[in-house]
Amino acid sequence: MKSRCEGCGGSLDRASETHVRPDGGTLCPSCFVSTHQHCPHCGGELVRKRDTILNGAGNEVPDPPPPAYRRGLVWAISFGVWTFVALAGALTVWQIYRSSDTPMRFTTTVWLQLSQTLTYAPLTPFVFALAIRYPMRRDKWLQRSLLYLAAGFAFSVAHIALRAVTPYAIWDQKQHQWAWGIWDANAHIFKVPWPALRTLFLYNLVDDITGTFVPILLIAHAISYYGKFQERNLRAIQLESQLVKAHLQSLKSQLQPHFLFNTLHSISALMLTDVQAADRMITRLGDLLRLSLETAGTQITTLSKELDFVSCYLQIEKVRFEERLNITFEIAPETLEAQVPLLLLQPLVDNAIKHGISHLSQGGGIHISSRCQNGDLQLEVKDNGPGLELTESRRGSGLGLKVTRERLEAMYGQNQSVELTSPPSGGVAVFVRFPFRSMEGAETKFQ
Repeated sequence: MKSRCEGCGGSLDRASETHVRPDGGTLCPSCFVSTHQHCPHCGGELVRKRDTILNGAGNEVPDPPPPAYRRGLVWAISFGVWTFVALAGALTVWQIYRSSDTPMRFTTTVWLQLSQTLTYAPLTPFVFALAIRYPMRRDKWLQRSLLYLAAGFAFSVAHIALRAVTPYAIWDQKQHQWAWGIWDANAHIFKVPWPALRTLFLYNLVDDITGTFVPILLIAHAISYYGKFQERNLRAIQLESQLVKAHLQSLKSQLQPHFLFNTLHSISALMLTDVQAADRMITRLGDLLRLSLETAGTQITTLSKELDFVSCYLQIEKVRFEERLNITFEIAPETLEAQVPLLLLQPLVDNAIKHGISHLSQGGGIHISSRCQNGDLQLEVKDNGPGLELTESRRGSGLGLKVTRERLEAMYGQNQSVELTSPPSGGVAVFVRFPFRSMEGAETKFQ
């Protein structure tokens, strides 16, 4: 990639979007807009290029390739289609002559149609390439129309020239049979009947342009626009995925310091009263940070690993609360390999401790459960604290719960829910639901 724009002379950043002219020149986005997306010299379309695209995590994402058309495939399709048209036309003509007073042999109709129709096949790829290279544009419609008109005349001339090298080029009025356009079969010499070819050209000019040349142009434009439409859709999907990843990474980065600050606050509270307990908490915190670093680049983990992370966090809080904190798990075995967002349970458990257990002088318990029902993974974190009425304002506006809701909505849209309820037995229960997906043999776009 060149380092300077050939339009304004400004420097080009490798991570920014650039546009390449057909002659190899490179333009910056501003100059690209001023040229209306086409080269001011030759009129060809500018090719969008970006050396690197950075996603939300700072990783390089390759730029999607522009629409490409394999020449061999175009030639094969051209000959296949025109051969089919020639054979279909031969069958039709043969049926017509068969019911008339002057029947024609089927082989004759086949060779006649091949001479008239199959000669379009080698010309079609060139018309296709012309339409792709110089598409019709609103600001250059007159120039392109004149270009297409000249190309249409050349197309008709080339078609007549190709027919001239076949034995069914022109109708010999004297011999009452089809004849070559470059060969005299009677004298066995090369001879070009210019008047007959000129008449043939004039008779076929309009049909060649309107019946063949223009339809090829339209088909080529349709394929080109469809390819560009697909490219824009692909780019939009990639950008949307990158935005989701960036948003999720931002939300996750808010959670990580959140639980770290809470843990450090707990350690600070014990430093003056129980140094050994504070030391144990620091050791557990090191284990917790190690687990966090191992999953720094992911958004999805298994429920089993998420429970390991939560257990490590609860061991830290266990040092602080000692016997005042009881933890129970009720985990369905089939849910252990389910996909869950990383750091999903920790903020919910943190809320239960901060707004529930810490307000109880005798301590309390936290119950964590999981089950799969109706195709959804259902998780519940329940405590026996003072209840929702006394802590509703703080629980509902807390960072952990707020970020959890936003992450689930970004990942699963409306197919998820986070509900706070007051169980009959007291306390608060946080109920989380989202689609059940097994991590075994599956890859996720959020990783």
